[in-house]
Amino acid sequence: MFVRTDDKITATQAAVFLNNTMLGAGILTLPRSVSESVKTPDSWLSVLLGGAIVMLVVLLMVKISQQFPGKTVFQYAGQITGRAIGGALCLLLILYFIIIAGFEIRSLAEVTLFFLLEGTPIWAVILPFIWLGTYLVYGGINSIARLFQIVFPISIMILLISYTLSFRLFDIDHLRPVLGNGLIPVFRGLKSTILVYTGCEVTMTLVAFMQKPKQAVKAMLTGIAIPLGLYFLTVVMVIGGISIDSAVTSTWPTIDLMRSFEIPGFIFERMEFPLMVIWLMQMFCNFSSFFFQASLGISQIFKLKVHPIIYALVPVIFISSMVPKTIADLFALGDAIGKMGIALFLLLPVLLSVIWLIRVKGLKQHV
Repeated sequence: MFVRTDDKITATQAAVFLNNTMLGAGILTLPRSVSESVKTPDSWLSVLLGGAIVMLVVLLMVKISQQFPGKTVFQYAGQITGRAIGGALCLLLILYFIIIAGFEIRSLAEVTLFFLLEGTPIWAVILPFIWLGTYLVYGGINSIARLFQIVFPISIMILLISYTLSFRLFDIDHLRPVLGNGLIPVFRGLKSTILVYTGCEVTMTLVAFMQKPKQAVKAMLTGIAIPLGLYFLTVVMVIGGISIDSAVTSTWPTIDLMRSFEIPGFIFERMEFPLMVIWLMQMFCNFSSFFFQASLGISQIFKLKVHPIIYALVPVIFISSMVPKTIADLFALGDAIGKMGIALFLLLPVLLSVIWLIRVKGLKQHV
């Protein structure tokens, strides 16, 4: 079976799909990574600024995708830049998706081992999740979108309840002074924040699957706005709750915030357990989205049936997830993915848009 874009999803499903693609391990690690870069309480400003930049890039991605109805970036990139350059760009994008899929599934396994299954071999945690992802991706974009619609509201509800209950620890002084060292530290934090927005590139495939592509701008910007709001809230609540010094030294600062308080008589006296369980589901959704994008890209570029590709990618993703030897290596890989994301932001939507505009204007002048 070839991947066809007549397997349509609604605007709401597209927004939830983009949201679940971007909401992953970043919720658990962002307060540490951005605080390390900024070194002042202004980390939340970096998150907002990074989100605003990504929104502009996503708007550009939607506009270019709407010029080619029913086609994904893997199909129209070659039409804009020529087959050789377009093929090279798409292969880079596929490699990027495979690396992020490996990163997300490894992060999921590390969290599971750290809090739940200490002493279990890491491959024994990774493999079942990869096989579950294979089963989900095999069903196509509609199956994935329906699962995302189930997980999304549960994730948001548990996260918001956790932050509401942690408000007793919140100290506004931990977020002061605002811009005490000027804007330079805020810009330093942009690289770390870009990592948590990686995944917005799926916009260039999602538009092709939408029932009403004209609603793509609203759907995609909504899909970005929700993670932006949650990441902002996470950084504010974690730094306000445990301070910037504790956030920098913690491996999983968001979980540490949840472990800092108890609620006697509540359904869960400690909130780290429900948050961790639901966030493992969220990270699995994150992984499945990138797995689907990689298999879709290979199928469309090389005009191959998608199901054999899905199976062929299983060992590739497993090897990708096992490359980092330690958790420090994993975080270093995360930084590298952030840099790759920035490069792809420039290469794909910006380059494709510029070439497209030049060609369109050239044709008009020719006529």
